[in-house]
Amino acid sequence: MTTAHITSSSGPSTLADALVGRRSLATDAGLVAGGAGVVALFAQISVPLWPVPVTGQTLAVLLVGAALGARRGALALLTYAVAGLAGLPVFASFTGGPAAIFKPSFGFIVGFVFAAALVGWLSERKWDRHPGLAFLGFLGASIVPFVFGLPYMAFVLAHLGMAHDLDTIVAAGVTPFLLGGAIKWLIAAASLPLIWRASGRA
Repeated sequence: MTTAHITSSSGPSTLADALVGRRSLATDAGLVAGGAGVVALFAQISVPLWPVPVTGQTLAVLLVGAALGARRGALALLTYAVAGLAGLPVFASFTGGPAAIFKPSFGFIVGFVFAAALVGWLSERKWDRHPGLAFLGFLGASIVPFVFGLPYMAFVLAHLGMAHDLDTIVAAGVTPFLLGGAIKWLIAAASLPLIWRASGRA
């Protein structure tokens, strides 16, 4: 009588798993907290604009989501949002507090959770290890915050009695971010395949 042993040759599903090794609840919690901390740090790389500041958050969201995977990446960004709403100064310009939910920019923070989940899901399927797929995946994830952020911005501006027509929303919530967003997308999409290659685990 023989026993079949099923083994997996697919290797680690995320960069974090490749670098950290054995997974545990404590390890996952540490990675989630660390991911939230990275986003908080990058949020302070900020050019204050109204109604949405230009920050380094999107780059951090893409890197954290890709490195941690869908579930942990989304949890890291959810942890970041909750910490900010609880009053920790993790949002841009060291701000925080429940009043942030009434800012026109808060919809982008909501979108970050889903962006991290998307790029993490793609990375679990090895998109982040191949330059072509990485560029496509990170581009898609870069768009996700705008899907949430722009309608939220229009809603808040409307309730503030301010202009919220399509031209205004595009001028305030899209145009200022095109160049910086493209740079952050390219950095994230180019760096992950290189890191995988350097790790020898791709």
